[in-house]
Amino acid sequence: MNIDPGSDVPLFVQIAEGIEEDIFTGSYAEGDRIPSTNELSALLGINPHTVLKGMNILVDEGIIYKRRGMGMYVQTGAGEKVRAKRRNAFDERFVQALVAEAKKLGLTKQQVVDLVEKGYDHA
Repeated sequence: MNIDPGSDVPLFVQIAEGIEEDIFTGSYAEGDRIPSTNELSALLGINPHTVLKGMNILVDEGIIYKRRGMGMYVQTGAGEKVRAKRRNAFDERFVQALVAEAKKLGLTKQQVVDLVEKGYDHA
């Protein structure tokens, strides 16, 4: 997990996004224990309360859960929750912007589909 103290994104959000990324990529599977607040704090060199604040975002979203005295674990169904969250973000950040720009350019839906298919063929 990479944390950038110079980023405009708050550290606790970067921590939540980093853990989420690790779940998304399979570094942590459902039921896996994730590093403790103190472990991450020491590893990243940041305040344990900042780490906890980031973890609590994921607890609130149902992606990880606390086991008293045992640590934090990846919730069953967390991978799908993260995928759904990312699909929604993809739609909001990219698809809607693509469609808005295509309309400004006077492109038809089919022309946009053709451009996307062309992009897939070259990727």
